[in-house]
Amino acid sequence: MNSSSRPRAPLARSTLLKMGVRIAVVIALSTFISYLHMLHALRTEALEQLQQYVSERSQREQAIFALAEDNQAFLKKELEERIRALQQEDVSARFDSLFARLPDGTIRNRPELEEPSRRVHVFIPRNVTLDAWFRTRLVAAHDVLSRYGPAFHVRFKTTYITLPEGVIAGFSPWTPNWSQELATDFSLADFEDFALNTPEKNPRRQTIWTGIYKDPVTQEWMAAGATPLDLDGRHAATIGHDVLLDELMARTINDHLPGAYNVLFRDNGQLIAHPTQRVENTDSAYNILSAAEQPDVAARRLGSKENATHLRSLFERVKSRESAQALLELPEYGEYVAVTRLKGPGWNLAMVLPERVVSEPALLAARYVLLLGILSLLVELFIMYRVLQQQITHPLLTLSQATDKVAAGDFKVALDTSRGDELGQLARAFQLMANEVQHREEALRQANEGLEQRVEERARELKDVHLQLVQTARRAGMAEIATNVLHNVGNVLNSVYTSSQLAKERMSGMKLEHVSRVAHMLQERQADLSTFLTQDERGRLLIPFLDKLGQNLLEEREELIALLNDVGRYTEHIGDIVKMQQNYARTPRLHEPVDLADLVEDALRINAAGLSRHQVKVQRHLTPLRPMMTDKHKALMILVNLVSNAKYALDTVAVSERLLLIRMEQTLADRIRIVIHDNGMGIAPEMLTRIFQYGFTTRDEGHGFGLHSSALAAQELGGTLSVHSDGPGRGATFTLELPYHPALQTA
Repeated sequence: MNSSSRPRAPLARSTLLKMGVRIAVVIALSTFISYLHMLHALRTEALEQLQQYVSERSQREQAIFALAEDNQAFLKKELEERIRALQQEDVSARFDSLFARLPDGTIRNRPELEEPSRRVHVFIPRNVTLDAWFRTRLVAAHDVLSRYGPAFHVRFKTTYITLPEGVIAGFSPWTPNWSQELATDFSLADFEDFALNTPEKNPRRQTIWTGIYKDPVTQEWMAAGATPLDLDGRHAATIGHDVLLDELMARTINDHLPGAYNVLFRDNGQLIAHPTQRVENTDSAYNILSAAEQPDVAARRLGSKENATHLRSLFERVKSRESAQALLELPEYGEYVAVTRLKGPGWNLAMVLPERVVSEPALLAARYVLLLGILSLLVELFIMYRVLQQQITHPLLTLSQATDKVAAGDFKVALDTSRGDELGQLARAFQLMANEVQHREEALRQANEGLEQRVEERARELKDVHLQLVQTARRAGMAEIATNVLHNVGNVLNSVYTSSQLAKERMSGMKLEHVSRVAHMLQERQADLSTFLTQDERGRLLIPFLDKLGQNLLEEREELIALLNDVGRYTEHIGDIVKMQQNYARTPRLHEPVDLADLVEDALRINAAGLSRHQVKVQRHLTPLRPMMTDKHKALMILVNLVSNAKYALDTVAVSERLLLIRMEQTLADRIRIVIHDNGMGIAPEMLTRIFQYGFTTRDEGHGFGLHSSALAAQELGGTLSVHSDGPGRGATFTLELPYHPALQTA
């Protein structure tokens, strides 16, 4: 093909392309720098806004808890004064007028006294001793709640006072029949605030806030804050408020910065509010820590297992922060977290801001900058293209046409050599070149004729060398196949020899001489055989002896048959190894249904004599699987080599500690993994990359063929063979992975 047929890019277009690329790089760099600058500014502004917002939110959300603690301090003082005042009176008559014992044994309000929505509800469980000290404290609690309860019920669900005996008095107009609806076996011991305000749990006698819980009567989510009252060195009562959490939980979920979300939780892992949390039809709060071991519960309560894992990471990051650290990062989720603690309950309020909320505006602005730069680039390139086309492209096109004529063999060209610029100089130089090329064309033609002859001679020489290399490679391949055959056959012959030796020992140990002795004894007593068998002491023992001898011979025969069957199977495997190696250079064997568990057992049986001789303990963890389609003998060869190598690797371990572990499992829908692990001599890190190389071995008597051929066989089966070891003396693990193609079941 001559030069006139080759495609040619115009010079103006090529020049513009190069210039455009350079300008585009400058625009891209400036856009990237602008993006980084805007991203930094937006991130700084967003994080400051995030911290300020969380701080303001904490001030608002903790107000209700601070109010509750102030109320309880006031009620504590009033209750103490009321108890001391009533200690000077006999309150038994008043106690009986307010409360009555019901048939179930509990003591509750008298229903006929006053409007239920305006009274104080009291519940006294059975078996409470109604002494003067108890009556005085309960009547005092009733008086204080009756006087101040109506003032507090606007902000708090319930104002209550509990006694250490398990008694509760509460003002709760929202539920007028609260005390009457409580079950007979209702126990305050089941509530966190009651247990936490004992002197043992609260030695400092300060206000304690519980986690969230669902009221057993109203089924509403709330939290309780309680303050203990001690009189004369003993626990007299506990004053508390129930704070409804519906509004707090709703604000936590819905009131947040654009693109962000809020999470509220306790230090012990109890989750109070989360955007994906489902509290419907649940009686207990979700715990981030305990639910980690229950993925189904986590997925049901938070929408997905991923949400549960994300929340667990957020919780652990908040818990591990320094006390003064208010801004955190979750790089694995691309999030920023602002954290604060609500005074009172000490709950953690965390607002999470995804990185994309900050980066997307910066990226959008960078896109506008890039778009404007590209438009400016296109306008500039168009102007430059028009100038280059007139001043350079047309003269160069004429020169290009002259080049095509010279390439076609026509050296008579006419160019404009009158221009005084660089293009004029180029035209004059090209004219001289055309004349020179014409003279050299003839010289090259003559030289080519001699060159063709030399090329033909060289090609014949290369062909002869190629044939020699092919023969050498064939002999090397045959040697490798023969080596693999000898190695694998040697492994099986060891088992054949061991089985034949065991059969020989069994034959030598058979008690056949006893049969001859019995026959000789019977022949001597042939005349009085019945008398000998029934009356003679030796004769009476003869029949049981023959029975045991027969059983012994039968057992020996079964063991000999088993050993000979092993010899036959091993011999058959030798033939299969030879056939398999012969097929390496030909088409692969047809796959057949194979039970991998049986194949593993066959590999162990082939090495059984050696494992027994080396006193190796074998542990099997074989997952039952359907038969699969594969080359049975290639897979068996791999397993036999791996078990044999593991057996020798255990020689350096004490006899009582030699252990070979075989595990088979299905890792994916289409993959099977067989792991063979030994606790033997291990493999050095520098050896791991060479372990499958041809001829590499760590044993003095080894040849380095087994693992090499096994790795090749695994590849031919469509799988892999890999090795792992933590170092010398720490064992080794060989993993064989094969494709899993289940065999079709026939009817």
